[in-house]
Amino acid sequence: SLKRCVDLNFCPELFPLKSMDDDIGSLVKSIVPPLTSKKHKGQDGRIGIIGGCKDYTGAPYFAAISALKVGGDLSHVFCTKDAATVIKSYSPELIVHPVLDSPNAVEEIETWLPRLHGLVVGPGLGRDDFLLRTVIERSKARDIPIVIDADGLWLISQQPSVIHGYQKAILTPNFMEFTRLFEALPMNGSDHRRSVMQLSGAMGNLTLVLKGEQDLISDGNKVYSCSVEGSGRRCGGQGDLLSGSMGVMAHWAHLRPKKKNDSFGACSLTRQCNNQAFQRHGRSTTTSDMIQEIGPAFRKLFES
Repeated sequence: SLKRCVDLNFCPELFPLKSMDDDIGSLVKSIVPPLTSKKHKGQDGRIGIIGGCKDYTGAPYFAAISALKVGGDLSHVFCTKDAATVIKSYSPELIVHPVLDSPNAVEEIETWLPRLHGLVVGPGLGRDDFLLRTVIERSKARDIPIVIDADGLWLISQQPSVIHGYQKAILTPNFMEFTRLFEALPMNGSDHRRSVMQLSGAMGNLTLVLKGEQDLISDGNKVYSCSVEGSGRRCGGQGDLLSGSMGVMAHWAHLRPKKKNDSFGACSLTRQCNNQAFQRHGRSTTTSDMIQEIGPAFRKLFES
């Protein structure tokens, strides 16, 4: 039984760990849509980012611009009024909606949901639990992929039922966020691999990505590792690059339901961007440097 498993390695049949690194290119290539002149704008992904306030404008920008550079066609940022002008000044490519501090914020967002293929909830958002809960519920009703990161994960740790069983959801916690999620549910465990699978299963087999030295990914049945070489440099914003790129890849995978490789693709891409940026900039590497590497890293991993 699970209770008798003291270490993951003693129960490989219950907790199989698979590395995707060797075959990651061919796996993700199967969900990457081909570029063709027959397509119209928006067909390869219209992604919404829910986040951005006066104190945190970088996180939603990093997520939204990463979604575009991975191959999404349109990025919408739903933020507060104070953040909107700042985010617009970062890039003219983003569509910015200053609605989060509006008394009708939920209705304002809901009018756009039919046009969106995926949602990233949490970067720079703050902890308005009513707004978060309602937006997530209405997005679930539209059956679109939802990536939940940062402050969105705080809500899930407080109210796991909000996302329980929604298998188009992807949670992307770091170690501290994972700990809060794990403690919010009645489980025991100290091994990270076992805990990732256990938590995913307890939440209804949604996708869970624990970011770390190796990214651990589980759907509650198996645990996969992504250990594409990154670097020792850690700076604010890397998780936003991951969530933005994952929002686009989740849409691509949603169109091909038997090919769920979006989480592996986004993790490997983020790590590859980190590696390439570090080769150029070393200790001074920032997330802006990593974003400039998205195109070359994508070609190397998935188009070579």
